[in-house]
Amino acid sequence: MPSTTVTVGSSIGLHARPAGIIAEAVVASGVPVTLAVDGGEPVDAGSALLIMTLGATQGTEVTVTSDDTDVLARVAELVAADLDA
Repeated sequence: MPSTTVTVGSSIGLHARPAGIIAEAVVASGVPVTLAVDGGEPVDAGSALLIMTLGATQGTEVTVTSDDTDVLARVAELVAADLDA
């Protein structure tokens, strides 16, 4: 399954607002996507609550995985963006 690793760009990490934006995009795509931090179990990126359990702060590397490369790129872009701005 294709994956890419990106650095969290949101100034205070993947808290409620960025997690909600990412989860909403994943659900709208209809394609399974997972997120994982180094050494952690992958979580369903369609769930804001599960995304928040990663504990990913700004600068944390997150691996995004999906069979759909367009969705993969879009979610990776969201993780890397400062969604608090």
